[in-house]
Amino acid sequence: MNKIFKLRLQFNRIVRVFVMVDFFFNSALGLFAPVFAIFILENIQGGSARVVGFAAAIYWIVKSIFQLPIARFLDKTDGESDDFWVLSIGYFLTSFVPLLYILVKEPWHLYVIQGFFGFCMAWAVPAWYGIFTRHLDNGRISFEWSLESVISVGLATSIATATGGYIADVFGFTTLFTIASALSFVATFSLLLIRKDIKPIDHKQKVVLERVNHRSL
Repeated sequence: MNKIFKLRLQFNRIVRVFVMVDFFFNSALGLFAPVFAIFILENIQGGSARVVGFAAAIYWIVKSIFQLPIARFLDKTDGESDDFWVLSIGYFLTSFVPLLYILVKEPWHLYVIQGFFGFCMAWAVPAWYGIFTRHLDNGRISFEWSLESVISVGLATSIATATGGYIADVFGFTTLFTIASALSFVATFSLLLIRKDIKPIDHKQKVVLERVNHRSL
């Protein structure tokens, strides 16, 4: 039993770092997600349920418009360096979003920031998926994706949402957004831990090779 458990913890470096990075990044977003509507209603002139809905819609519309073309671009370019830098820049720019919320006074300010947020994530998401998928260990694909889901999404979000509500209630939204930005920057600069592991490999060749190896197991 101990051998099985130990084997499950032996992941390659990129998978380990990505799980850690996503933990911090999702924690940053999770801090203000559950109380964001309250922030809009209480701190923005003319804030209403309609503004909350439009703000969320703008983020998802912009992200959806740009994400697929960007993903196709990343698939067509050779090597992983482009994915790494696109991911790093996307995360870096996203880290400023919580700080920009502090400056919001009117609904249109919020809409512009939400569009910027969606555009940044449209770059970061496909780059993250591409690198993570190519470096999954053969025979552990479901487990490692589940590890990402449980630790970096489930655990991070559950802790962050509870903590974020407390911080907003006790210390205010300015403190909350500042902490969220700081966590996002931690995630961004943590990507430097795998900079030397990113190699100029052929995207298509690497994915095909993984499929062949997995089928031969």
